[in-house]
Amino acid sequence: MLKLIVLLFCNWISISYAQTKPAEVKKEFKFGKINPKEFDTKSIGQDSAASAIKLFDVGECYFELSPNSGSFIYVFERHVRYKILNKNSYDLANFTIPLYKSSNSSKEDLNYLDGATYNMVDGKMLTSKLNKDAKFTEEYNKNYIIKKYALPNVKEGSIIEFKYRIKSDFIFTLRGWKFQSDVPTLWSEYNVRIPEYLNYKSNLSGYYQVNHPIHATVNASYLTGLNSSAVYDKYTTENVPALKDEPFVTTMDDYIPKIAFELRSTNFPQDIYRDFNGSWDKIIGSLAEDENFGLFINKNSYAKSVLPGILKGEKDSLAVAHLILNYVKNNIKWDNDFSYYASGTNPKTVFEKKTGSSADINLSLLNILKEAKIDAYPVLLSTRSNGEHPGYPVISLFNNVVIATKLGNKMYLLDATDKDLPFGMVERKNLSHQGFIINLKTLNGNWISTEPTIQNEIVYAYNFSLDKDNKLSGKINQYTKGYSALNLRDKYRKTNNETEYIKNFKVDKTGLELSNYKIINLDNLEELLTETMDVVIEDNVEEAGNLVYFSPLLFERTKENMFKHEERKFPVDFAYPFKETYRINLSFPDNYEVEKLPKGGTYKLPDDNGTFSISYLSEGKALMVRSVISVNKSLYTSDEYFDLKELFKMIVEKQAEQIVFKKKI
Repeated sequence: MLKLIVLLFCNWISISYAQTKPAEVKKEFKFGKINPKEFDTKSIGQDSAASAIKLFDVGECYFELSPNSGSFIYVFERHVRYKILNKNSYDLANFTIPLYKSSNSSKEDLNYLDGATYNMVDGKMLTSKLNKDAKFTEEYNKNYIIKKYALPNVKEGSIIEFKYRIKSDFIFTLRGWKFQSDVPTLWSEYNVRIPEYLNYKSNLSGYYQVNHPIHATVNASYLTGLNSSAVYDKYTTENVPALKDEPFVTTMDDYIPKIAFELRSTNFPQDIYRDFNGSWDKIIGSLAEDENFGLFINKNSYAKSVLPGILKGEKDSLAVAHLILNYVKNNIKWDNDFSYYASGTNPKTVFEKKTGSSADINLSLLNILKEAKIDAYPVLLSTRSNGEHPGYPVISLFNNVVIATKLGNKMYLLDATDKDLPFGMVERKNLSHQGFIINLKTLNGNWISTEPTIQNEIVYAYNFSLDKDNKLSGKINQYTKGYSALNLRDKYRKTNNETEYIKNFKVDKTGLELSNYKIINLDNLEELLTETMDVVIEDNVEEAGNLVYFSPLLFERTKENMFKHEERKFPVDFAYPFKETYRINLSFPDNYEVEKLPKGGTYKLPDDNGTFSISYLSEGKALMVRSVISVNKSLYTSDEYFDLKELFKMIVEKQAEQIVFKKKI
């Protein structure tokens, strides 16, 4: 693992901290000092419906020397105050603080915490302090403990505040800061002071401007009698609106204005300059020498012992890669933990445990491919929920690894964390558009596209007869491939049995009764996944006088436009292109005539980036309806949002239109 070697000053270091600040106009925020005017704060404008207002959120990050190790630790302080407007934000009084700990003695400690609720009663402010019995500690997993706190007497109109301090041994990445949240923020501020001996990369990102009023060198003393300096940066925002959730994004964290820090290098007195990740070359070199990455991949004793049994004489490279991928998928179960470092130092231990992280599994896959003389490479990723990687050399913003292999003239991405992933597909969570591929022999790397190459499609095929009682009977066939098939397999396998699956299938389909259900190619991942069933459907045809009304797309029509806002600042990210096709064949009784057919049509996005078409054909006592939605890109810019919104508005309207029959008396 890319580990930070903790560098010590000489033995004569003692501990103190002082600094001089550049002249500045500073807002003062003191715990417990509430201005009565704060109780009059109201939400206005675009946030008029807000349930709370963040009055301020102020953070400090600075460094001390640990009395135990003599090494630098960082101190993170936060002071946040809210005005509660209604009960929908009462949960802000339930505060949680995650603290990280490693397998060694390194950890984060909650050094101080205070909290209070303030209410105005008969013109006087009453203070309710945090009770000792309202504090809880939860062991979340082997690396995290969660501190939980609950403030008392929270009502509509209350003001609540928390202030806490954390001391952390993990100085490779500092605690970052988010300047926007799901409630409007009047003031947000982050102050960071970094000793001259440490050089950090900072990544300021988001879709809202962050001010940077101070970047200065200030005096700092970390030991008695020795003057040194620190770099002081101050970041602020004011009157930031609430962040409103949007459909089809990687993670809203990608769009929140925020800042993150990762250690680039150290330059201590009486020590050499140490570059940890100042360039991609440096990062790749460190990964190649790491026992949980490059050295892990190179340990071939297990691969050498099992490879003959896996291949059984197979020589074709593509077939060999298929066999190895299937072996790994069937012998190691994913523990749902993402990582790009293996948890151990040898693939053999992973196969013996039969469970592991994404890195344990995929680096073990690479290990066996390498032994089979298949050209394969690790690809570092940031998953969709982890957020977009900024693109420059920052190792800590990756959180996963998959494998790339070139067979013939085609590059395949492989992921062995899910048994149902076909060859050449990775988990949807990995579809963040790009990954960093590494060649551990030549010690170089570059960004590659991770856009899916397998088509993603679902086809609904209905063959129905409508009888004189307006009951539909016939057959439904559904065909899926790509991620549509992966999602269906996952849904099917998560149920205890087929009876339970059918029950769940019928939940949102009023009037549906089915029999003779079959699922075909459940385990044949390269084939079209098919569902067939015989059905009888009632209560989906309306009769008024001698007119009969029928919505032909039934349960699968698009009932709601997911894009509701007038404008959107963020891209629309579907993760992958997809196609949905509906084919309905309907026969109707002799005494029915088609009174009205909806008007069909084709609607396109500019540059053929998406289409919707719907058509109707009447012939004798039969009707044919066909509807096709094609989303041809995985990512649409905010400039394309309006056209995309209008396309889906048309889909909702046109798919809801009814066929009208006239019944002969």
